[in-house]
Amino acid sequence: MKVILKRRKIKNDTQESLYLEFYKGYKRLPNGKLKHFREFETLNLILHSTPKTPAQKQENKDNLELAEKIRIKHVNEFNSGKHGFRNDDKLKFNFLEYFKKLTEDRFNSKNNYGNWDSVYKHLQTYCSPNTKFSDIDEDFVRGFKNYLQNTALTKSNIGLAQNTQSSYFNKFRASLNQAQKDKILLDNPITAVKSIKAENPPREYLTFDEVKRLSKTECKYPVLKRAFIFSCLTGLRWSDIQKMTWSEVRDSEGELRLIFQQKKTHDIEYLDISQQARDLMGNRRESNERVFEGLRYSVTYNSALLRWCHATGIYKHITFHCARHTNAVLLLEMGADIYTVSKRLGHRELKTTEIYAKIVDKKMKEAANIIPDLNI
Repeated sequence: MKVILKRRKIKNDTQESLYLEFYKGYKRLPNGKLKHFREFETLNLILHSTPKTPAQKQENKDNLELAEKIRIKHVNEFNSGKHGFRNDDKLKFNFLEYFKKLTEDRFNSKNNYGNWDSVYKHLQTYCSPNTKFSDIDEDFVRGFKNYLQNTALTKSNIGLAQNTQSSYFNKFRASLNQAQKDKILLDNPITAVKSIKAENPPREYLTFDEVKRLSKTECKYPVLKRAFIFSCLTGLRWSDIQKMTWSEVRDSEGELRLIFQQKKTHDIEYLDISQQARDLMGNRRESNERVFEGLRYSVTYNSALLRWCHATGIYKHITFHCARHTNAVLLLEMGADIYTVSKRLGHRELKTTEIYAKIVDKKMKEAANIIPDLNI
């Protein structure tokens, strides 16, 4: 589009009115003639056709300068995509490079970088490295949604869980919404495609009696047993337990506390622990050594965890993360208030912890019918 400053005669050709012409191109009609597309804006600025006095000359100069500033303003607005004028240069931007930049911004602000980086890797698989914003339409968006639901795999070569699909698609949605804010996309194709609905699956957990039985049952890998029970007592995630070093442990002068950075949120946490939790950590070693040395994520360890549970008579589908659920439920059942539990678990929002409160409410209802029939 071109923005052209023009003038037309008025008042018996003694004055001229300034206006802008917005030339938006042309198309060739079936008869071979060209149809031009133009819009106009009157500036309400007057020029003297033949200025005779210094005042008229100055007025002409001032009005021309103002008109030119207005013209330049419209040019800049066009370049930023304002008013619905499409700037095709921006549509040539590389989409993957743009998404990578958004991902790096999350790393610097420590805000959900891991998920953004995972989405970036899936986008690299889904589309060409030369994909431009001009290539992103409704079909592209629906295609990525279908890819997440039916094609994308985890590192273990299994399909993505529905909540993971939902999270990844929402990151993709956020990137296109940001591109619209940046005036790269004027018509955002994401608005025509529904999000992937997140589900709230049942959270498996252990009762106090089951944890007690596990603690008295031998496990093939002692470090796995100690770490799992430790998680039941503290609510710590696998990622934070696995990387924990002795530098994060405060256990002198009557203080039993962990000071660490959550791997998931990057927040610094201060967590008081019990003596029995500290006993599971073993003897203190060098500050840079890991507390649960030898603990690693593997199919072998996951299978060993299930066999350990089965040996105890527990046939629930237990994963290491269930220990965190167990801690939350046990704390609420034993009287801890939900705000304290939320803080101990490192939740940023209380609604995340409220899921466990619903589990406890369910247990209360079950308890109402636990007494056998009196046959009155």
